[in-house]
Amino acid sequence: MVFEARFPGAAGNYVLELHWREGENLLQRNAVATPADGQTVFLEADGVPASAKGTGIALADAKFPVRISAVVQRNGDQLQITGAVIEDKDGGTTTLTGADNATLVLAQMPAATTSYWRITARAPTGGSLSDGTPAQLRFSRPTDLRPYHGGAHWGDLTLLRGTLNAAGDTFTLRAALNEGIDSDLALPLASLGAVTGGVTIQLQPLDFDLDVHLGGADGEVVYSVADIGTDRDAPNSLDRRLPAEPVQRTDQLSQPVAARLGSGSVADALFGLFETDPIQHPDPLTGPRYLIELRGGRDGSRPQPGQYAGVSDEVAGSSGLAALEEVEDVSIVMTPAAAAADREAHQAVVLEVQKHCRRMRYRVGLVDSRRAMSIAEVQDFRSQFSDDRLALYYPWVVVSARTGRGGTLAVPPSGFMAGIYARTDVERGVHKAPANTPVLGALRFNQEINRFQQELLNPRGINCLRSFPGRGHRVWGARTLAADPEWKYLNVRRYFLFLERSIYKGTQWAVFEPNGEALWANVRSTVEDFLFNEWRLGHLLGASPKAAYFVRCDRSTMTQNDIDNGRLVCEIGVAPLRPAEFVVFRIGQKTADA
Repeated sequence: MVFEARFPGAAGNYVLELHWREGENLLQRNAVATPADGQTVFLEADGVPASAKGTGIALADAKFPVRISAVVQRNGDQLQITGAVIEDKDGGTTTLTGADNATLVLAQMPAATTSYWRITARAPTGGSLSDGTPAQLRFSRPTDLRPYHGGAHWGDLTLLRGTLNAAGDTFTLRAALNEGIDSDLALPLASLGAVTGGVTIQLQPLDFDLDVHLGGADGEVVYSVADIGTDRDAPNSLDRRLPAEPVQRTDQLSQPVAARLGSGSVADALFGLFETDPIQHPDPLTGPRYLIELRGGRDGSRPQPGQYAGVSDEVAGSSGLAALEEVEDVSIVMTPAAAAADREAHQAVVLEVQKHCRRMRYRVGLVDSRRAMSIAEVQDFRSQFSDDRLALYYPWVVVSARTGRGGTLAVPPSGFMAGIYARTDVERGVHKAPANTPVLGALRFNQEINRFQQELLNPRGINCLRSFPGRGHRVWGARTLAADPEWKYLNVRRYFLFLERSIYKGTQWAVFEPNGEALWANVRSTVEDFLFNEWRLGHLLGASPKAAYFVRCDRSTMTQNDIDNGRLVCEIGVAPLRPAEFVVFRIGQKTADA
């Protein structure tokens, strides 16, 4: 059996904890008036007279009458003692084993104070017992039954693993399955009559629940799976509940561990993986914990800027940003982990993102400030870039830590901003600036930006994340890092990229068509219909379609050389909506007339 983390890195060093489900307790205890011949029972008797002594010198010195607790087997009119504790009238105690060959006379046992208990394991519901049936015996507290079976003691173990026989009257404790047990031991279940606490016997395979802890055995539970079975052929078997390749998409993204089964008993393999110390020395209040620790996950060295850029490889697969060049639908690129690097490495990674967005044409890159940058430092960092496809956000976001140790964690803002972009695109449209919207999941920001700092940073293209009393934590900026004032607003730049990409894909039908008046008219109609719908939805500025856009595709946009070389040129103009970044109120007061 192998447990392994499904995702790489040190975060995969989980601790797995099993919680056994209470299975069917097969132990039954029945009183019998007189044991049948050959039957093994647990005997409890008080005031046993000397006339009840049978064979065996061990009883010769006992001062009768005595109190006897014993495991006995009836042989005709005798009760053969295989293990017993005898207390005489003077308080002396004698312990007998089967080697003492002691017996009691059945007819001389005092009927009023003698009880016989037959203790066995019954057949499970819908099944039967056979020799070698896997089972486990559980005690509520450490129990020493050596006086009643004459075998080795199992120390402080409260859970014994072994097998039952077909008759259900003998439990064989297997050394291979129990820590600290040197040899197998046949334990007659009749000896359980001497147990003063709770005792149960259950069949294996057993069902259990599994918790995945992050940050040690006492860390946060990040994933749980209920109702797992140790029967490898059952629908809820371990490898079916924790497959290496889950079918459901949600499981593919969230299931942290997988299990692979070999041959043999699943339950035995599980016990072999448990950390022994917590089981051998359980907490007296909570009992033993069944823990499996995953080790060996390493994060490796920090990636360098060249590794972020990556390489194209058609055979082994591309890496880094080069791998994203093969995915057309990507529109937002970010590298939050690079913000934790040193200044030069961070800047180099941003330059790689800039080149990638330029090369891919329809993409924008989200740039993180580094943690705890001062106002002067973030301005200096911003001055290193000038690009209308980059947007810088400051400062970092403080969130609840999911590391198993609680507390908070400061993280780069680009992940939140990518989600805000997506949410704004779906709810409002690309034309809407992704600003003045709440940062979901933020407890606060790593630095508090006030109005005066905002007025200093915003004109420089540094988008601030701010907290407002009564309004929560919000994005308070939507500018690019462009030097060109035409592209200073992020939503305008992204909206034009959206229009350009949509028109490009929506006119691919025109390729290889005859390049004449009919084609030009069809292209004009296609683009105008698209832009009219955008205007009607309120995405363009203008009281009428003519004021909002124009489309030209005729002899005025193409030369004969263009036509001869297979080029169709369509000239399009739109009036975009810019955000109301500054709301200005003019307030006047009229003086009284003279």
